[in-house]
Amino acid sequence: MRIVYHLGAHCTDEDRLVRCLLKNRARLAEQGIAVPAPTRYRTLLRDTASQLRGAAASDETQAMILEQIIEEATADRLILSWTGFLGFPAYVVANGLYGHGGDRLREFTRIFSDFEAEFHLAIRNPATFLPDLRGRTLQKGHGDILAAVDPFALHWSEAVRHILATNPNVPLTVWCDEDTPLIWPEVLELVSGHAPGTPLEEDDELIANLLTEAGLKRLRAYCQEHPPQSVAQRRRIVTAFLEKFGRPEALATEIALPGWTEEVVGRLTRSYLADVERIAQMPGVRLLEA
Repeated sequence: MRIVYHLGAHCTDEDRLVRCLLKNRARLAEQGIAVPAPTRYRTLLRDTASQLRGAAASDETQAMILEQIIEEATADRLILSWTGFLGFPAYVVANGLYGHGGDRLREFTRIFSDFEAEFHLAIRNPATFLPDLRGRTLQKGHGDILAAVDPFALHWSEAVRHILATNPNVPLTVWCDEDTPLIWPEVLELVSGHAPGTPLEEDDELIANLLTEAGLKRLRAYCQEHPPQSVAQRRRIVTAFLEKFGRPEALATEIALPGWTEEVVGRLTRSYLADVERIAQMPGVRLLEA
């Protein structure tokens, strides 16, 4: 069996992926893909990793954990989705960007040391990611996580490099959250591993949140009458509908941090784009691009 870890990151997926796969769990189970509810494993895995302290779980422990997680009689692929695999929001920038993420992932994979693993991660422009993350942690009563942090010193490529170094031979798929509306079907397929062409219910939730109601109806009708013949064609269609029927309040991202001028945001964005190029060149990484 292969264990698939969908890592988030924070402020990207909002559990949309696992919700979609859960709605299709019966169909996916027919292909040997198990999609347990997060309540079955998030606390369980956190507590188990804490108890093991980096040691590999025994065969008996692995079997016991899997029995509590998986309802299906047999499975070839197990999908686990949780931003907590990498860390918790208050500590995301405590030692670089997800500086301890690789070590945490190593602890979780040691629970299932007898099984192959793979990682999937969405990254996001720090110019929007950091203000969003800061706002969420402040709402939960934490201090300002950016108070003593240089945002230009935070690089996704360093987080990716650490994940790869501490988890050798574990393949990692990365995509930019900004591209997700255009590549959502590919993301779902890569994470779940379902056969190409498998129809999934409510797999347009993401685009539905970005389009007006009228726009969504027209998009569905258009695709029904003119089924896209390729991934590239579908992306062109979605892009056209977003341009014409996109909801401005859903597409716009407000950046409001003291001292963050347009120049700062522009520099962070350019740095991010260069960082994505570095990630694309890393051995062991598959970058899914729009």
